[in-house]
Amino acid sequence: MTNRVTIQDIADSLGVSRNTVSKAINNTGVLADATREKILKKAAEMGYKQFSYFTAANLNKPELFTSDSPRTGEIALFTSVFWGKSYFISTIVDTFQKELSRFGYSLTMHRILDYEIENLKLPCSFDPKKTSGIICFEMFDHSYCQMICGLDIPLLFVDAPVSCFNSFFKADRLLPDNQSDICKFVAEMTRRNKKRIGFVGEYLHCQSFFERYMGYQTAMLLSGLSPMEEYCILGNKQGVKNPDSTDYQEYLTQELQKMNELPEVFICANDFVAVDFLQVLRKMEISVPKDLYLCGFDDASESRMVTPSLSTIHIHSKTMGLCALNLLLSRIKDPSLNFRTIHVETRLIYRESTEDIPD
Repeated sequence: MTNRVTIQDIADSLGVSRNTVSKAINNTGVLADATREKILKKAAEMGYKQFSYFTAANLNKPELFTSDSPRTGEIALFTSVFWGKSYFISTIVDTFQKELSRFGYSLTMHRILDYEIENLKLPCSFDPKKTSGIICFEMFDHSYCQMICGLDIPLLFVDAPVSCFNSFFKADRLLPDNQSDICKFVAEMTRRNKKRIGFVGEYLHCQSFFERYMGYQTAMLLSGLSPMEEYCILGNKQGVKNPDSTDYQEYLTQELQKMNELPEVFICANDFVAVDFLQVLRKMEISVPKDLYLCGFDDASESRMVTPSLSTIHIHSKTMGLCALNLLLSRIKDPSLNFRTIHVETRLIYRESTEDIPD
């Protein structure tokens, strides 16, 4: 019986670090496509059978498919929003769909309407008998998501409803790292002697917003500061079912007017929150970055187009798409796997809203 090939064996054969090989095999972190392809090719040559994702260049090679690999079927995409309103869905879906087709799957897209969510109804266009797996984007209604989990179809949420107060979702979850770069940002602000730091965003809107708020809390404590609730704006306009940007700006204005003193820095739950907040501040004649600093999250195109340009935290959307593929196909192959929550690394970007010169 031959010895089992290890990650270290692959690293030694290529003259790279064990960590680099681990990133390629587990599809974590960021590597050059050529490096990832070289490592996966070597792993296949050496008989390393534990990895579950192949690069695009190798996916169409017949020898890389095992005899029990599914070749046909539909993957259903559920979303509750229009594509134009999502900051990173398009890139993730584009990457996911391109790679998915190499495995012989087709992707069907279903926009879930408000009345379907309210009445826990599946879209008429959805056929569970033809569906091998489901991927959900911007699906944050807890009851509806629990209903989907009950279909007994392999399921992946890209972001998800806040789960800490409710029963466990029987599904895999994929999110960006919502905390690490917030901690870095707060540490840098304290280094610049900015210690009055607040948070803006409806923190129970989704799991990512909740984690970003908790990241703010953790970052303040790690920096030797107390989280400042008086500087946090955590809700939305009450009495409105689906508040729009006008409603939210009205709410932000009211909350700002209640503050006896403004913080020196605001961290926003995402860039769209930051853009709305920036407009409110401008109307109130509060200057960014002169009067206070502002940081968003996501690195949406709007973050570069506004004046001043927003410091933000970049999400690697393509990597998210590849990780989504890996998670869902591995779940389809082995439904008995423990449910997984994967966080993909992010990158902090400083721009004009914190008095930095953009790269």
